[in-house]
Amino acid sequence: MKSPAELIEKLSRQWEYADHREKRLLEMDAWPLELSIGRPPPRLVAADLDALRNHVSRWRDVGIGMVEWEEIAYRSVAEPVPMPVRWKLEQPVDWIKACAGRVMRDEFNTLMRFVQEADPMFHPLLVRRRSLWRGKPVEEVVQAARIAAELAPGCADGLPLRALSIGGIDTKFFERHGGLVTALLDVRFDGEVGRLGLEAFLGAFSEGDHWLLVMDLDGGLLPFGKMRVRSSELKAAGLPGERVLIVENESCQHLLPPVPGAVAILGAGFDLSWTDSEWLAAKKAAYWGDLDTWGLRFLATARKTMPHLTPLMMTSEVFDAHSEAAVTEPVSAERGIPAGLDDAEGALYERMHRASQGRLEQEFLPASLVKDAVDRWVASETHS
Repeated sequence: MKSPAELIEKLSRQWEYADHREKRLLEMDAWPLELSIGRPPPRLVAADLDALRNHVSRWRDVGIGMVEWEEIAYRSVAEPVPMPVRWKLEQPVDWIKACAGRVMRDEFNTLMRFVQEADPMFHPLLVRRRSLWRGKPVEEVVQAARIAAELAPGCADGLPLRALSIGGIDTKFFERHGGLVTALLDVRFDGEVGRLGLEAFLGAFSEGDHWLLVMDLDGGLLPFGKMRVRSSELKAAGLPGERVLIVENESCQHLLPPVPGAVAILGAGFDLSWTDSEWLAAKKAAYWGDLDTWGLRFLATARKTMPHLTPLMMTSEVFDAHSEAAVTEPVSAERGIPAGLDDAEGALYERMHRASQGRLEQEFLPASLVKDAVDRWVASETHS
């Protein structure tokens, strides 16, 4: 048999488990909650009536929820004895009242505020991951949820995050709550924001240090075969060689062939702000991205500052030839063909939006195709 104190301790421990919090705070079919008290063993009834009376008395004093009693017959007692057998709590607030812990009560009240004022799609995240909001003003967490429901990919349009005017936030809002906003947006966009970074996903000017991977495809242009460079420093300092290959993702670096006089810059993703540098305007340039809406949008962005660049393997022919490797794009770029795409690329952009599996990632293309495409680019630039 269990005392009220034992079951209260159990309930308090359960608050610390995200699964219990989510189910009991967000799923009404989790209630009522029934906890088994258990029955006193016959030996206790026969040997220690004082302990039995104390047990019964403690349960009679419980004023939260409902204690269910049953008449239980024991050989050592002439008549059946009413015993507490189950403790039933009807609603979440009973759970909190029963435990009577200040921290638990404060967290519950905070979560109920979130449930009342934040979009329901964010409720499981906020209930499960208390570290995202602990120590933050409740009003600002609610504000972050409202803003996360409004933000869209690329909506910063090149402005720094501190310059975004949305929802009455101040210039330090994203600095204080960047992790929270990223987690909230990951709920909406299937983890893409965390993968790309908040600034990159929103298309904001990066005031931090975005590191790019630079590869020496020539073999003699740089002191190292691969090196990390900040995008801000790359913009200012430049790179040697006559050719630059810009690649959306680092994951396909193993596919790049040797190229005389060329360096590759990988992992740019959204961060193409450095492409307006003077030194890059004098290079023969190519761009290779994923065959999906984002890859085509990045191509369009790069063309704004580099109208002379050559796209590689970003055609419907390449997609059709390797469509068996295509997957669903978790989050598509906004509709509306971006300025900077030609007619064929614009048609492909619209097709990617319509397709159920409209994403062909770079790393799933064969190395032979990549080599042929790069060789053709080099040959065409050489002849021109």
